[in-house]
Amino acid sequence: MKFSGLLLFFFIISISFSTSFAQEKKMRKADASFDAGEYFKAIEQYQKIYSKASTKLLKAELGFKLGECYRKMNIPRKAEKWYKRAVRYKYQDPMAVLYLADAMRMNEKYDEAKEYYQEFSELVPKDKRGKRGIQSCELALEWMNNPERFVVTNVKALNSKQSDYRPEYFNGNSSLYFTSTREGSTGNKFNNNSGQNFSDIFMSMKDRKGEWSHPIPIKGPVNTEFDDGATSINSDGSEMYYTSCKVIKSETVGCQIYHTTLSGGLWSSPELVPLFPDSSISVGHPAISNDELTLYFVAETEKGQGGKDIWKAERSSKGGAWGKPVNLGKKINTAGDEMFPYVRDNGEFYFSSNGHIGLGGLDIYKLAKKEDGSQVVENMKSPINSPADDFAIIFERGKDRGYFSSTRPGGRGNDDIYSFYMPPLVFTLQGTVKDDATENPIPQAKVKLVGSDGTSRETNSGVDGKFKFKLKPETDYIITTQKDRYLKGKAKESTKGLSKSQEIVVDIFMSHVNQVIEIENIFYDLNKADLRPESTVALDGLVEILNDNPNVTIELSAHTDFRGSEKDNLDLSQRRAQSVVDYLIKKGINPNRLIAKGYGESKPKKVTRKIAAKYPFLHVGDVLDEDFINKLPTQEQKEIAHQINRRTEFKVIRTDYQESGIQFGG
Repeated sequence: MKFSGLLLFFFIISISFSTSFAQEKKMRKADASFDAGEYFKAIEQYQKIYSKASTKLLKAELGFKLGECYRKMNIPRKAEKWYKRAVRYKYQDPMAVLYLADAMRMNEKYDEAKEYYQEFSELVPKDKRGKRGIQSCELALEWMNNPERFVVTNVKALNSKQSDYRPEYFNGNSSLYFTSTREGSTGNKFNNNSGQNFSDIFMSMKDRKGEWSHPIPIKGPVNTEFDDGATSINSDGSEMYYTSCKVIKSETVGCQIYHTTLSGGLWSSPELVPLFPDSSISVGHPAISNDELTLYFVAETEKGQGGKDIWKAERSSKGGAWGKPVNLGKKINTAGDEMFPYVRDNGEFYFSSNGHIGLGGLDIYKLAKKEDGSQVVENMKSPINSPADDFAIIFERGKDRGYFSSTRPGGRGNDDIYSFYMPPLVFTLQGTVKDDATENPIPQAKVKLVGSDGTSRETNSGVDGKFKFKLKPETDYIITTQKDRYLKGKAKESTKGLSKSQEIVVDIFMSHVNQVIEIENIFYDLNKADLRPESTVALDGLVEILNDNPNVTIELSAHTDFRGSEKDNLDLSQRRAQSVVDYLIKKGINPNRLIAKGYGESKPKKVTRKIAAKYPFLHVGDVLDEDFINKLPTQEQKEIAHQINRRTEFKVIRTDYQESGIQFGG
């Protein structure tokens, strides 16, 4: 090699080494920003390195780190983009696959997310997050298509183009505290962590019309130049716990919980609430219990379940020292993040998590009690939860309404405050009284509604036979109808177990006293008069009719087909009719109200509209006598006709029966 060639070779090596060294220096600087929580700053640094990256290995690493920045800043659309690149370039950490699936789920790409959760489960079989992710994707659409009854509304008066979150009631429900990064805060400086201003605690008051005033920072030395917020105020509004996160240059100082008291309309100088001996452990999101003896909070330590966990500290008296922190355990905490604990005035515990089965990012959960006394974590489902982050719920005292925070689309900023309320359940009964034989409406029938709560109401059916009642939740109802020359009608409905408002529709059929009524589903053994056990359901229905109409006397008739001798058929039908009468007597019906009559084959059935609708080869008015049946083209049709003829019926013969035995009328 010539001397000039050697110079060129060493020059190229020198340039390559210099470029590599410079790239490593930039990477260390970007990693330092990331480790300090300055994700916004780290993104800019990583992207510059990525634009000049020449190897798939480096692109995979940078893709993952950029995805991590956007994940921690809660920008799932961009997080998905970079995690996808990391996976495409074969990044070795399986967490890239999990986080890609998480981002896709938050972006409502449930089918694609499910595939990546499956891949993660195969890579790390023991990690439950893969299987939970698959379940979440399967349930998310079901929950969104069948939402709970809550009504959710963006509270525009409280929200800005920046982040507004973690509402808290103050002074009853007339004032609201919340955390915001909007303009006008004490920490009106750019935060390289969030890409927004530092947050402060703001307040808004409700006027006589129920409108919220323009939010202003709270008074007192609570708000600082750093992040302050996530408040929890005791029941009488005299004490407040909140989170403050200091940032000193590029050093990670972390968050701590502070306590302050209200005096003369001003909050006092805050005091640190010592919880862990190790001051480097970051804690936040305080929630004081109603009795003020338990403080719930969030921390991320090596002794947790993974990610951010919810802990608690207890004390024996108000103003006393807090005891040793206790992790709430695996029922609440997962390998993901659990945050924003909240204790409702009735003692119910709520929190947000991205580790339990949910619709997307953070979902809001409730710790509910089962019938056996055990506790179970319940997702609050849609519309409280969405594919985005939903967190920091609060309830108005004694009411199923309140506020929560969400990053769902359609808001003004990244985090917005939403109101919610549970509308009352509305049940209506829409009924029609109809003639059993003709199905025509029966006007001016007396309709009575009796509830299991003791209520009783009456109305009359209209010219179209219709009537309407409002019903109460968790109540059983009996509806009876009555009109001259008709047997009373009856129906039973219930609102018990119904979780959504609805209109219940019912038709109540009434039989005219001149009508012969077939008792369906009465069965006997072949050529025998003994009732088969399955006949009791229909006969018990007849018992109920007779009890509802105590003034009627009936003839109970049995019929056979024409096969066999006329004498045998007559005898068999009489014995069968008597079997039914005997059953009714055993059930408490006075024998004076019952007449057994066997007609054998002498009264073949005349086809009704109901029979014709069931069997197309028969027509209304056809009489199923021997001549008609013998002309039917198939044996199957003949057997059906014979079966129709074999029936048990009743008809009203008197309507003036009295228990005293005295009869009136002719």
